[in-house]
Amino acid sequence: MTESNGPAAPERDEQMPDWEKRFRAPRVSLPDWAEDAPDRSLFVSNATGTYELYAWDRATDEQRQVTDRPNGTTDGVLSPDGAWIWWFDDKDGDEFGVWRRQPFEGGPDELAAPGLEASYPAGLALGRDGRTAIVGRSTDEDGTTIHLVRTGEDPAEVYRHRESAGVGDLSHDGSLIAIEHTEHGDAMHSALRVLRPDGTAVAELDDTKGGTQELGLEVLGFAPVDGDTRLLIGHQRRGRWEPLVWDVATGEETDLALDLPGDVGAEWYPDGTGLLIVHSFEARSELFRYDLAGGALERMLTPPGSVSGATARPDGSVEYLWSSAAEPSAVRSTTGEVVLDPPGMKSPGSVPVEDVWVDGPGGRIHALVQKPAGVTGPLPTVFDIHGGPTWHDSDAFAAGPAAWVDHGYAVVRVNYRGSTGYGRAWTDALKHRVGLIELEDIEAVRAWAVSSGLADPDRLILTGGSWGGYLTLLGLGVQPHAWALGIAAVPVADYVTAYHDEMEALKAMDRTLLGGTPEEVPERFEASSPLTYVDEVKAPVYISAGVNDPRCPIRQIENYVKRLEAKGATHEVYRYDAGHGSLVVDERIKQVRLELDFAERHLGGRTLS
Repeated sequence: MTESNGPAAPERDEQMPDWEKRFRAPRVSLPDWAEDAPDRSLFVSNATGTYELYAWDRATDEQRQVTDRPNGTTDGVLSPDGAWIWWFDDKDGDEFGVWRRQPFEGGPDELAAPGLEASYPAGLALGRDGRTAIVGRSTDEDGTTIHLVRTGEDPAEVYRHRESAGVGDLSHDGSLIAIEHTEHGDAMHSALRVLRPDGTAVAELDDTKGGTQELGLEVLGFAPVDGDTRLLIGHQRRGRWEPLVWDVATGEETDLALDLPGDVGAEWYPDGTGLLIVHSFEARSELFRYDLAGGALERMLTPPGSVSGATARPDGSVEYLWSSAAEPSAVRSTTGEVVLDPPGMKSPGSVPVEDVWVDGPGGRIHALVQKPAGVTGPLPTVFDIHGGPTWHDSDAFAAGPAAWVDHGYAVVRVNYRGSTGYGRAWTDALKHRVGLIELEDIEAVRAWAVSSGLADPDRLILTGGSWGGYLTLLGLGVQPHAWALGIAAVPVADYVTAYHDEMEALKAMDRTLLGGTPEEVPERFEASSPLTYVDEVKAPVYISAGVNDPRCPIRQIENYVKRLEAKGATHEVYRYDAGHGSLVVDERIKQVRLELDFAERHLGGRTLS
């Protein structure tokens, strides 16, 4: 085994390769804005080399760094009155901590919810009165608890259950609290409950079939009008995510039934008369305005690619975070302006993505392919597998795949069964044969990549992070002759130990996916665990792991590494002092450089410089 220590200091800017520039170039998130003070915004940026929260006064164009921690900060909320910035304070990425707050203009941090002990977060909603918050917490001991927090008063518990739940929203006048819960034991499909601040129930919505919870619901937000009891929700009643307006006082449901394929999300316009629609279909997305009174659906002009977030402003304009595989992300407006353009180095672009559809055992599989311009195959090819599993790859800018392309590799990303964006049945197909189902789809696309002449069968790399890292280790054992190399970041490696060590919300998800605990369904955990197949692994393996990771904890990775050591397998391990990934740019670059170097040494050199 080799313990990787990482590369030397970064090169000078003028000598820096494009792949590194993509990571170092300043980037920003879509700014959040205060409902009652819309000139006040909050966003995330890596301007200092670490992802931190920034306050932005649009009236003066002044920007101020809010947080400054060695391992970065990305979880923050701006209060509706614009007076306070709440941010979550954990320890070195372990996701277990407390909420703190800081005045928008700057000043000392203070405990935002005195009286609440440290926990994993389970949602947060802030009231317009400046003194009320609804705080969700999750711990191994208590399950989920939700508390009403008011300045000067002790926190009051309004909800408690062993199964996972979370805060959805607080109504505009503070009289109603919407929560998502999974009391039925199905962590993939939430039900909704609306409470008063004293914890008494007002309304319940639970989409069930045959007595078990099989259809999901999600809170999208209360109408932004005082006294308005309409709640915008997402549902799956027609096999995909769609919006619906539910009046929690009368029980009336207004089904929009929009004639759009794929998943449809929504949020309120600030005056409550319309909805901003985000439509996602076949790895791309677009925006619409829906008029609630007349039912008109008006499309907004956005470039082809992916919208990662959008928000409607009080003047009727819409700001959105857009990118494509070829063009880096930018915060744009329907006015035609670039809303937020950080100074400094600009990120180089990359090559466009190509769509491929492959027949698989569960239906047609959508894959996205990038390859170096002007180069013909067969090429060394990286199968970069997304995490989640309830996520999907899209036509969006990603520095990691672009780095592989720069080094002469083709990159294939597979939206396997379990991915979102292709209907509920596709997402829910994982149950009980977890991991093995995804690998069937990946294998079908791998076979296409080889037979089409794209991929060199002797230089195939399987890689991914989180769930993608899990599928990498599982694939190396289940399909040992298919892959020349494996690179797994923050993976599940020993499913049983991972279950016992992970955060409570992920335990609930695993019980849903596998149908019980390791003690109740041991054969399923064994069949889905990379550790079961470790002795079959033939390819060199590279693993990176965060020592504080609560999602894919370090102990279960060490168990897998010890088995690799015992069999004398070629492998390298890199451990870093953070959680489930790093928010430090230098650390991210270091990890990519180590992965590229590992591939170069074991596959016989790079095709391009």
